[in-house]
Amino acid sequence: MLIFLCFLQISPIFGLKYLEVGRIPAWKALHQKNPNHGPSYPQPEQIHLAYRSPTEYVISWLTFDDTLESLVEFGEDLGKLDNVAIGRCGVFLDGQKDNIWRYIHRANLTGLEPGKRVFYHVGSKHGWSPIFFFTPLAPRHSTGGGYEFAVYGDLGVENGRSLGAIQKLAQIGEIDMVLHVGDFAYNMNEENGETGDEFMRQIEPIAAYVPYMVAVGNHENFNNFTHYVNRFNMPNSEHNLYYSFNVGPAHFLVFSTEFYFYTEYGYHQIETQFKFLKSDLKAANLNRKSVPWIITMGHRPMYCSDFDGDDCTKFESVIRTGLPLTHAYALEKLFYEQGVDVQLYAHEHTYERLWPVYNRTVYNNTDAPYVNPPAPVHIITGSAGCRENTDIFVVNPPPWSAKRSTDYGFGRMRIFNETHLRFRQINVAQEGQIDDDFWIIKTSNKHHRPFRHRDSKKLKTYGTYID
Repeated sequence: MLIFLCFLQISPIFGLKYLEVGRIPAWKALHQKNPNHGPSYPQPEQIHLAYRSPTEYVISWLTFDDTLESLVEFGEDLGKLDNVAIGRCGVFLDGQKDNIWRYIHRANLTGLEPGKRVFYHVGSKHGWSPIFFFTPLAPRHSTGGGYEFAVYGDLGVENGRSLGAIQKLAQIGEIDMVLHVGDFAYNMNEENGETGDEFMRQIEPIAAYVPYMVAVGNHENFNNFTHYVNRFNMPNSEHNLYYSFNVGPAHFLVFSTEFYFYTEYGYHQIETQFKFLKSDLKAANLNRKSVPWIITMGHRPMYCSDFDGDDCTKFESVIRTGLPLTHAYALEKLFYEQGVDVQLYAHEHTYERLWPVYNRTVYNNTDAPYVNPPAPVHIITGSAGCRENTDIFVVNPPPWSAKRSTDYGFGRMRIFNETHLRFRQINVAQEGQIDDDFWIIKTSNKHHRPFRHRDSKKLKTYGTYID
């Protein structure tokens, strides 16, 4: 008899519900009568890391049966995994007609030493994963300092063109973290959720080695984003839809653009998120001497130059200017007033770098637009792969468009210190050619702050307004 059925009615917005420790699954009841009985599908798979702090990581994995134990054995020596972290397990049912029972396991590793490699495997006495390793985040002093991120969206199970290159970078230690800006499997719920399983297997050669940090996209919308909410485990959040974290000199703020489009799930989600964003940005500004950069991640961009009629092509983009008529919950004004330095987006299956821009005024008439820019810098990198192919640009792009590429690829962002950030777009269609390479420079920490009247004046004096 199963004693945990009351836990299976999961509200997607609240995330995974964990099972009771003293539960007795069906195989265990049979095992008590016959010791030959055990779990039928106990093998762990889909292993992935999430970042909490340089000394704390979360490891997640999935089995297709209840193994009762959720263990991580780890250590600094490949042959001596003598530390054990005990995790928790919950059942994920996605609400489809023929629900597949997925058991999602999560364990926290704490007290880690930054820069010192950790070997680990996950599972139980019924089955263990291969041994993986990761290095808790520490600045890259031997190569100029800072932290290196792979940045992309729109990958997909089919035609995931950037997958191999990113897998290699993760395993040889050339990136510290992945920032996946929405649209994962196209779609996780397809084939009764098996497409989501396949995607998580495909990213395991990345996500088992470096933290895989995520933002939700439109292709995760099924049943109020239930696969996204339950499969990932981001910091300081029950649902992964909006949250924040710090890495060295950067504060990352992740949010859902999809609340503005899937309003059938309720307008309250827009309001609740907006309050969180406002509060988080105010707190981040109070901490700006220690963590100067503020970088946002959301799936759908405010501006773009693609020929597809998406929200970012509209004069009053809902992401940028807020809800129709009322202009409530507008994000561009909030991000400007709180001094966001960089905004990362995807959704458009292209790469596009924008000149610094605010309120359709483009800072593009100076020799050094990215040195102490008077407005945020937007970057769209949504061409990692996927079955929908790349998009095309309009023939005459608006003045905000500084650099464009329609080839498959992904970004590499390096935050060196409080003053220098570098972004490169890697073209995987052209065997690693660099499509773009630019720096954002703040000449001192005092330039990391909310934008003010003098920034607005500078923007208007040296900028171009787009009717």
